[in-house]
Amino acid sequence: MPKDRQPASTSSEPDATPLHGAAWLPHGYQLDPHSHAEGQLVYAAAGALATSTERGTWVAPANRVTWTPPRFAHSHRFYGRTDVRLLQVPLDLCAQLVDHPSVFAVSPLLRETLLALTGSPERRPGAHRRLLAVIVDELVDAAEQSLHLPEANDDRLRAATALLHEDPAQSTTLAELGRRVGAGERTLSRLFQTELGMSFHRWRTTLRIHHALARLADGMSVTETAVACGWSNPSSFIDAFTEVVGQTPGRYQIELRHHS
Repeated sequence: MPKDRQPASTSSEPDATPLHGAAWLPHGYQLDPHSHAEGQLVYAAAGALATSTERGTWVAPANRVTWTPPRFAHSHRFYGRTDVRLLQVPLDLCAQLVDHPSVFAVSPLLRETLLALTGSPERRPGAHRRLLAVIVDELVDAAEQSLHLPEANDDRLRAATALLHEDPAQSTTLAELGRRVGAGERTLSRLFQTELGMSFHRWRTTLRIHHALARLADGMSVTETAVACGWSNPSSFIDAFTEVVGQTPGRYQIELRHHS
């Protein structure tokens, strides 16, 4: 891959950030809210990234790729030293993909095609377009694995989730959260289901997994990550992480080191 790649721009102006290419970005690097006239795929070949929109936040470790449709405002944050790959998707191909931000599983073929398309110049006319068609075909058949953390509209629910964002490791019950934001336990439970499409327990687990991915990408041990993110013991953390991410935290870290 090119050794002289530079970090992308952080400008918040529409279409100011790069649409195609590769860069090594440091832990914590951010791209401010922006949008593109065409679709965009962002892949962390090493490290992890979070994509945020008005609909919530999506996290993608190295076995997933993020998709953002045209003109959809979004921002990015990168965790660990990240080998980020940015890929522009022309409008005529966007219609084959879902019309909302998402994250897809990365097959071996999809990974190698993404690396090839973003890591070297086009050698023959039309070669990049043919590779892009392969990527779109793979994504059409890929399962959405979004690690999506939706955000609320109701003021009480927004206040409750804000408290959890501030300290994901806290063991606050739903009833305690309700007292702090002026809502009954049943009301909050209903709002989690109707507005966010998941239970309070599931939402908080997903929030903790988001933070765990960032800490693991930055080199924190599995045991330290479990404690920092609110699990009482490493085994329960490993079980929850494996269910959501599809691999153990230890395997995730091994793959991060392998790809870095």
